[in-house]
Amino acid sequence: MATMQLSYAPRTRKTSKETVFPTQITNEQQSLIMVKKLFATSISCITYLRGLFPESSYGERHVDDLNLKILREDKKCPGSLHIIKWIQGCFDALEKKYLHMAVLTLYTNPKEPEKVTEIYQFKFKYTKYGATMDFDSSNTSIDSRGSTEDIKRASILLIRKLYILMQNLEPLPNDVILTMKLHYYNAVTPHDYQPPGFKEAVNSNFLLFDGDPVNMHVGMVSTGFHKIKVKVTTETSRVSDPEDDMTEIVHQGLDYDDDEEEEYNNQIQRMNFMCSQEGSERSQKRRKVSEPSTAFISNREGKADTCTTWM
Repeated sequence: MATMQLSYAPRTRKTSKETVFPTQITNEQQSLIMVKKLFATSISCITYLRGLFPESSYGERHVDDLNLKILREDKKCPGSLHIIKWIQGCFDALEKKYLHMAVLTLYTNPKEPEKVTEIYQFKFKYTKYGATMDFDSSNTSIDSRGSTEDIKRASILLIRKLYILMQNLEPLPNDVILTMKLHYYNAVTPHDYQPPGFKEAVNSNFLLFDGDPVNMHVGMVSTGFHKIKVKVTTETSRVSDPEDDMTEIVHQGLDYDDDEEEEYNNQIQRMNFMCSQEGSERSQKRRKVSEPSTAFISNREGKADTCTTWM
């Protein structure tokens, strides 16, 4: 299992041309790029520190004095290809402003996918000002709707917090199964929409843990155009050293933030005067959910050669 995700690089080292975050974040498109890269970096951090894929499935990128491991296409490790395809599917839904929440779920029994080991929730929100990436944090939220450097500093802080959190989790079982479900804003998402690599799924937010679950809030970054919140949920017994300001005992299931979605849906409905009241009410009754075409079991003992970087 890999044990390091972030490391300091000597300041005399030549700066890499392939950096993680954009050099400027001043409009909606640049903000979208920022949110995509921060989302992909977070997923890479999780999979690397949880030891899901071999070292060869990751490339190296630099943010200031930090070295990050970023998932890349590894043809000898099908699992990494699955994750990359899922991330790209999320990108498609983000571009269209459909995506409300992406939920990465880890479980061990293929016959009981509702009995989970860990859940990683990424929630997205879109505003009229631009893109906001909001890592869910009740006490440590960081509103970074400032300069590009402010946004980058806040993002780096969140990556550090995610790294520390991953270090405090107990090791995963050997045969862990991964899947990802996407939840949408009903008011704007076409009924037949599916991002690449996904299919229609049953809408169920009732996920079970063997023990008492605990939410671990990571934080928040805001650029003014989108918002993404990240929350990690697992059993209390699997967290070796939880920080009080990052954790809370929770009920079983997903945290939808229905008030946020209702507010967003109402804004869209007011703008879209051509949408009939009957159609709007019908769209609210059933939450649209997608899942990957196939889940997969992580090959944690796999080896692979160097391969093409995708990000």
